[in-house]
Amino acid sequence: MTETLHTPSTARQADPFPVKGMDAVVFAVGNAKQAAHYYSTAFGMTRVAYSGPENGSRETASYVLESGGARFVFTSVIKAATEHGKFLADHVAEHGDGVVDLAIEVPDARAAYAYATAHGATGLQEPYEVKDEHGTVVLAAIATYGKTRHTLVDRSGYDGPYLPGYVAAEPIVEPVARRFQAIDHCVGNVELGRMNEWVDFYNNVMGFTNMKEFVGDDIATEYSALMSKVVADGTRKVKFPLNEPAIAKKKSQIDEYLEFYGGPGVQHIALATNDIVASVRAMRAAGVQFLDTPDSYYDTLGEWAGETRVPVETLRELKILVDRDEDGYLLQIFTKPVQDRPTVFFEMIERHGSMGFGKGNFKALFEAIEREQEKRGNL
Repeated sequence: MTETLHTPSTARQADPFPVKGMDAVVFAVGNAKQAAHYYSTAFGMTRVAYSGPENGSRETASYVLESGGARFVFTSVIKAATEHGKFLADHVAEHGDGVVDLAIEVPDARAAYAYATAHGATGLQEPYEVKDEHGTVVLAAIATYGKTRHTLVDRSGYDGPYLPGYVAAEPIVEPVARRFQAIDHCVGNVELGRMNEWVDFYNNVMGFTNMKEFVGDDIATEYSALMSKVVADGTRKVKFPLNEPAIAKKKSQIDEYLEFYGGPGVQHIALATNDIVASVRAMRAAGVQFLDTPDSYYDTLGEWAGETRVPVETLRELKILVDRDEDGYLLQIFTKPVQDRPTVFFEMIERHGSMGFGKGNFKALFEAIEREQEKRGNL
């Protein structure tokens, strides 16, 4: 296994593709109203904006939910009338509920689009302005793996609830204590042999650097294996791990995803929390299912992970994983897929210095996933 870390440059003026952070994760779903209710109750998110027939959107309905700085948008088609509506309807039919857009906030969407397309990106939408009484937003879009896109969002001249065309909306349920406050990273699965191609894409098109690399035995089990590299912008606000399957005895989690999603796409979204214990307790009580971890994992945990702010017995009770590196430690846990297809899932992560991705947990995590694959008959 090889792991590399490149220290980000502090000279942000030299960044060819500066970003402010993740703007939104946009999902195409079969029923946006029900999806919004699920993420409000189970994930504790708050609806802040809406677009639908009631305010002039005859083709789609979209619900905007937030938790701290994390923003999800759930869109479903009411009646497809344009190419965009047909794309969304076809996407749900082919892939099930999934991510269609990893939108990135940038200080200058025109400059970002010009740089990206000049360095090999496929442009999907040239820069354009949308306006309402709250100001102006500049948008553009480029293609990435599969049918996923990156919308480049410059909202520096806007103070509305989300985008023009959306109206402020009341929470769906009474707001609860925040369960997470930011998007930590978004993971993409790509086909065998394509990972390095997409790493190069982010290096060249967005000026991202390689943050971590995982290959070899430490990212494999007895039955399955994968390879992973992580690209990130200079500030580490936007981090995109990229996975591809590796040849092994049986079908890996990446193979299963690619089969049931129908191609490459976003596999999971990691959500940063300040209190993973409270978050997991609340989410379990609301019906979120998490992967199980054998008790044996915790028998020797203290010997290699050291002390954390959470007692080992609490970690054992909630099945939370720990990893430690030279910079500190992290606590993490993964949900089961949140739809019937074994595709998209979530990670809860609490960082204490470590900027890693749970390298020490890969074997335990993958074995837990394999147990679920076996139940589904997909191992």
